[in-house]
Amino acid sequence: TEEKPSFLQRMKEAVTRTRETLSERIEEVVAIRKEIDRDTLDDLEATLLTADLGTATTSTVLAALREKVDRKQVGNVEELKRVLKDELLAILNTTDKKPVQKVDGEPEVILVVGVNGVGKTTTIGKLAHTLRGQGKTVLLAAADTFRAAAIEQLEIWGDRTGTEVIKNKPGGDPAAVLFDAMQAAKARNIDYVIVDTAGRLHTKTSLMEELAKMRRTAQRLSANAPHETLLVMDATTGQNGLQQARLFTQSAGVTGIVLTKLDGTAKGGVVVAISKELGLPVRYVGVGEKVSDLLPFNPQDFVNSLFD
Repeated sequence: TEEKPSFLQRMKEAVTRTRETLSERIEEVVAIRKEIDRDTLDDLEATLLTADLGTATTSTVLAALREKVDRKQVGNVEELKRVLKDELLAILNTTDKKPVQKVDGEPEVILVVGVNGVGKTTTIGKLAHTLRGQGKTVLLAAADTFRAAAIEQLEIWGDRTGTEVIKNKPGGDPAAVLFDAMQAAKARNIDYVIVDTAGRLHTKTSLMEELAKMRRTAQRLSANAPHETLLVMDATTGQNGLQQARLFTQSAGVTGIVLTKLDGTAKGGVVVAISKELGLPVRYVGVGEKVSDLLPFNPQDFVNSLFD
């Protein structure tokens, strides 16, 4: 049988474009300057911004690099890359995932939020596939009732992954769908309930108010629910997606990020910017179209992939 690629190999493939941008430009900068000094680091700043680390993260990283350069601790391009890797990893590790708290004997409720178009429903399908592959039982809740297409799309993923979908009629109360799904999951001893939510509403009701109502509904059935609230972000939108993300993190109790379409951008540095600026761990990354193309995020593998 053909050996499956490791997570590290798959991550390296996903960030190919970012790695080419980052590593090649670092080597060009050092080749031009010959010596690694503060001028070299000024040139490096543009490279880090191009990889979408963002201004705040780039400033933090460069401050640490300048200190080491001033002490003559960075003599060649390999040492520069090593120090850069250490700094990026330190940022990612400050928000690396803590285990999600869950009550024994109750379904773990995962609320999935984000604006339309980022790949929420696809992510839910892939996550269901991942959990079922671990021997877990899963129910999907079609609580994006404001778009009939969203319910249909979730049902397609339910069919693809062999996962039942709890739904209501289009335009129904999202919190009622969540309530029904949690009750069904409790009655059947299901391990996980994954809840799709609207990215925008067609009514005057605020989306954040709707999400807050769903959280309250979940807590009526399980004190710690939702146990995880995942914000899905599109890596190709980079820094532009961060402002949207801030609104969700402030209002929706987000506990982790899923970054989709990482394989489609040269701006993979946004992973570090998210950790730095939102103070949230990246839980998963989407690296392709297949049902198995959702990888648990590993900071060490990610940073190694950017340079090796």
